[in-house]
Amino acid sequence: MAAASRGLLARLRGLPLSRPRLLPPSHLFSAEPLVSHPDDDDGGGGARIIEARSGVMGPSSRRTGVIGVKCGMSAMWDKWGAKVPITVLWVDDNVVCQVKTAEKEGFFALQLGAGQKKEKHLTKPEVGHFRAQGVPLKRKLREFPVTEDALLPVGTTITVRHFVPGQFVDVTGITKGKGFAGGMKRHGMSGMPASHGASLSHRSIGSTGQRDAPGRVFKNRKMPGRMGGVQRTVKNVWVYQVDPARNLLYLKGQVPGPQGSFIFVKDSIYKKPDTTLLPFPTYFTQEGESEDLDPLIADLGDVDPFMAAD
Repeated sequence: MAAASRGLLARLRGLPLSRPRLLPPSHLFSAEPLVSHPDDDDGGGGARIIEARSGVMGPSSRRTGVIGVKCGMSAMWDKWGAKVPITVLWVDDNVVCQVKTAEKEGFFALQLGAGQKKEKHLTKPEVGHFRAQGVPLKRKLREFPVTEDALLPVGTTITVRHFVPGQFVDVTGITKGKGFAGGMKRHGMSGMPASHGASLSHRSIGSTGQRDAPGRVFKNRKMPGRMGGVQRTVKNVWVYQVDPARNLLYLKGQVPGPQGSFIFVKDSIYKKPDTTLLPFPTYFTQEGESEDLDPLIADLGDVDPFMAAD
């Protein structure tokens, strides 16, 4: 045993030793790209440095989205006197909490946090995640895939001016939970006859299969079950108005989710907005800019907004 130990130590002494790389405690569990020291001889080249500055959006660029809170629905009237159904979203203090790059995670994405939450209401891993990134404790986290030119540094604030009135967005949310529902409510079935001869089967779905062949019920058969409470995306929603003073976003029509739920908004995929009008990678507040700004309303000239949004 002693001879084997001496042989192992001799082999370890012969291995080339490299200078260890010490990291500050705030970066031990951080996903933020590191800046390599000039004296490092690891051969990895220059590290990625992300700066918060405006750029030019290309045809293949993909911006981040925002996290909103559904305040409810209302109505507004345009200059033609037409009533426009409006859903109001509150962009509650969106901050970039983590940057994911191709060098570390294999893809480019931004993790956004919204709202506020006390430390006692978070788990220890969640608190450690926020502490390592150096951002406030957030109530909701959401990851948005972006392109390399749309990366933002940790701590960047995303306001409602990230979107412009008149553009189209895709809205994702969790639909209202309806509980266990029957076939008529869940799938729109017509039910059984409501006249004589139907005993206690007026709202029944009817037969669900055949006889001895095949002797089973086929998969994906529409039956009663739990309804709602699933993630759904409404595409091509028109941005009617932006209120920078109160950080409110006014969308035309309905969006999934009950009042008070979190809604995720991003640029539309099918009806792409004009890249020259969008702030890229986001809107940066200028120094000395007043926060008491008037709401920005979509100006379509002589075009009826109902015809433009169809």
